[in-house]
Amino acid sequence: MDAMEQLTTLLAAAKKLNIKRLDQLKRKFCSETKFPLPQNSEILAAYKKMVATKKMQANQMLEHFLIKRKIRTLSGVAPIAVLTKPYPCPGKCAYCPNEKEMPKSYLSNEPAVMRAMRSNFDPYKQTALRIDALEAIGHVTDKIELIIMGGTFTHFPKKYQQWFVKRCFDACNQKTSANLKIAQKKNEKTQHRIIGLTLETRPDHINTKTIQQFRMLGCTKVEIGVQTLDNKILSLNKRGHTIEQVINATKLLKDAGFKVAYHWMPNLPGSTLRKDLLMYKKLFSDERFQLDMIKIYPTVVTKNCLLYKWWKQGKYKPYSQKTLFNLLLKMKLATPQYVRIIRLIRDIPAKSIEAGNKISNLRCTLQETLAKQGKQCSCIRCREARTNIANIHKAKLFFKKYRASDGIEYFIHYSSPNQKILYAFCRLRLNKTFVQDPLPALKNAAIIRELHTYGQTLAINQLNQQSAQHIGFGKKLMANVEKIAKENGYKQMAVISGIGVREYYKKLGYRIKGTYMVKQL
Repeated sequence: MDAMEQLTTLLAAAKKLNIKRLDQLKRKFCSETKFPLPQNSEILAAYKKMVATKKMQANQMLEHFLIKRKIRTLSGVAPIAVLTKPYPCPGKCAYCPNEKEMPKSYLSNEPAVMRAMRSNFDPYKQTALRIDALEAIGHVTDKIELIIMGGTFTHFPKKYQQWFVKRCFDACNQKTSANLKIAQKKNEKTQHRIIGLTLETRPDHINTKTIQQFRMLGCTKVEIGVQTLDNKILSLNKRGHTIEQVINATKLLKDAGFKVAYHWMPNLPGSTLRKDLLMYKKLFSDERFQLDMIKIYPTVVTKNCLLYKWWKQGKYKPYSQKTLFNLLLKMKLATPQYVRIIRLIRDIPAKSIEAGNKISNLRCTLQETLAKQGKQCSCIRCREARTNIANIHKAKLFFKKYRASDGIEYFIHYSSPNQKILYAFCRLRLNKTFVQDPLPALKNAAIIRELHTYGQTLAINQLNQQSAQHIGFGKKLMANVEKIAKENGYKQMAVISGIGVREYYKKLGYRIKGTYMVKQL
């Protein structure tokens, strides 16, 4: 047994292990043996090898403390973001950075962009390197949420769209396929399964043909740049779309089962503090919107955009840090429990921001302030269980029903009795009207738009007492939504399943029909 194996065995045998204790044991061992102090990732690699060769039994506690940046996979999936190549954008937005040889709206010193640049924007390399990077620090990458960023995806030639997505699948499959359909079929049973695919575009680029293209690619979530609910503000900022187009896009996407995320920008030129808050609340009171997720990007001034000129000329003045902070506090408190605030700022380095918010840990600061006030944001992200599952056996089932885009939505979830901890949830949509021709699989079907269990991401078929995954929440939620659909007269249930989750739904009696998983009720 070499020194690394001896150290790993020592750590695995330790009682009441924590971060501090692990570090003390490492240093003491290395001091006594003159062995170079290893990184946790090196110990983790040795541990996995020893478990695989049956030199030691799996130790969940040791695994937990060896993983770096645990937050990356505590939402139940391994998110991997890749960027498309620099390409012209149909928009001329006043606030949008326009750096040469960069994807529109992105800056060369943003972390995700720097990773993409190192791979020359190659989708295969970006995906493969990100998987390797996550695994190197101990994360499970069996369930991948693929997020494709970089300008307006639908503005790219369809051939490029298909090639880009296929190469991401190839990277996850670790094998090049002849075409996208074959790559997707392989991904149903491969190690790194794409359980969700997110694409970004504009509201005015959503139509029935777009919907069909997205489904062919395997897309399950669409992020659209809404920014504000005032046509005058949109026009002033040269956004190039209208609120009416947002309403239409939202309905088309929901009717087809997609999860809908809005990009939202407080403090745009032409807006006011009062308007910003009222419009944000309208997102959840007006059934024409009722998004599922939101990225809140307070307006910042960067060079290489029209807004920079307006700011220099004194035509635009951003809110003070205190004013913006108080606005965001109110917005978080106004967010309903069925909506997830994905992000609160763009990942733009402070040195690139000429004016506007420069607090990089804004979400944490907001949460700390609310806690001091005895308040809590009710959004999904602030309630997700992560490792807080000590009382998971007390979980209760809750139902939330609301109207959205000419349909009925159900948000059904398993949470703690006070609903402050969210373990798992399902989104069910009952369409009232829908043009069936583009997507015949949805005829007479209720639609499951999302099924998600939180907690530490687990490998396929793995059980772990430190996670809420794989203990039956998904099956119970599916049984409940199928019952609701039958009671409302629907003949079948359709799921907008990610490619990598098809095997799961097959076990529940679902079969592939078109690009959906469908079950006769």
